[in-house]
Amino acid sequence: MMSENTKSMRAVIIGAGQAGAQGAISLRQAGFAGDIVMFGDEPVPPYQRPPLSKAYLQGELAAERLYLRPAEFYGAQNISLRLGERVTGIDRAAQMVETAKGREPYDKLLIATGAPPRRLNAPGAALAGVHYLRSLSDSDALHPLLNADGAIVIVGAGYIGLEVAASARKAGRKVVLLEMMDRVLARVAVKELSDFYAKLHADAGVDLRLGAALEGFEGEGRVTAARLASGEVIECAAALVGIGAAPDVALAQAAGLEIDNGIIVDEYARSSDPNIFAAGDCTNFLSPRYGRRMRLESVPNAIEQAKVAAANMAGKNTVYDALPWFWSDQYDVKLQTAGLGEGAGDVVMRGAPEEKKFSLWHLKDGHVLAVDAVNDPASFLVGRKLITAGAHVDPARLADATTDLKSL
Repeated sequence: MMSENTKSMRAVIIGAGQAGAQGAISLRQAGFAGDIVMFGDEPVPPYQRPPLSKAYLQGELAAERLYLRPAEFYGAQNISLRLGERVTGIDRAAQMVETAKGREPYDKLLIATGAPPRRLNAPGAALAGVHYLRSLSDSDALHPLLNADGAIVIVGAGYIGLEVAASARKAGRKVVLLEMMDRVLARVAVKELSDFYAKLHADAGVDLRLGAALEGFEGEGRVTAARLASGEVIECAAALVGIGAAPDVALAQAAGLEIDNGIIVDEYARSSDPNIFAAGDCTNFLSPRYGRRMRLESVPNAIEQAKVAAANMAGKNTVYDALPWFWSDQYDVKLQTAGLGEGAGDVVMRGAPEEKKFSLWHLKDGHVLAVDAVNDPASFLVGRKLITAGAHVDPARLADATTDLKSL
């Protein structure tokens, strides 16, 4: 049901990714009756990004199946898609956004600019054949390399690096994976999970180099080798850099919004300007659940925060307090993580890593903070319920694989 008091209003969305698209859809679902205009840098409708390092990269998924909604959906919902049109500025005083084509007024503005990959600052980083992965076109550029000759060097053993390594190995490519830390996923996973993934990739034939610092790339116009700080030179036909992401806050910062590792928003997804909201990877939000600020890079966070932002842009007063969760697909292994394990005093393992089915439970004083479930959807689902309920569990019973999880 459309709300008459929003009929004369105009909502503008900067960013046509998961958060931006969800924001537009949820505005209509919340009864927003005014104009909705969504600006996207890319020439294609909003799409899913996770398959770009997996099924789409491997050629198992057509581009159209990535689209969050068919292109005609937006017209039917009276959502104006401005694809391939970059917003260059925000005039808060006049409540206008600026593009190369002119100025567009807004009553409510949603910033959903995401978090692009961090760029490598090293010799040879600008050579052809050095890739990053965020967009459809990035994945399209990587795809032919899966059927080419020569090794692929991947810099960074985070989730993007590991997922692309898995895709490349499945295609039969030689992969050298460089990680300067002493374990994979060092910034986001406990050692038990890191060890599992290191063995998984080693068993699949990945040449994993831990504690390996990249000094730069070599080549005449195109990359032909990676040079390590140790002096070793690794020949390669291509490289992928996956060293994390940084929130895209340039527009918000230039507009004078409060910034600190992302656009500062409150629990209502509202920025320091009451008419400007933000959602997704670009935000630093206040979490009532955890009693602190955080920035999350995940699809569920983008979706749920965008729903809240849209509801509040439409005049509601909704708090964002969703339980964080994440997933990753590599080879025949699906990882599902619920909650945040920071501050956990104990990690309880249930199941056997060698069987590629187990879970890691992060406990603090007997309360479940988070669960990492590897090919174990039951543990993921039960874990989410236990975390939400603030349940107290017996670590010994939890570790006993014969214990019925539902009894906990």
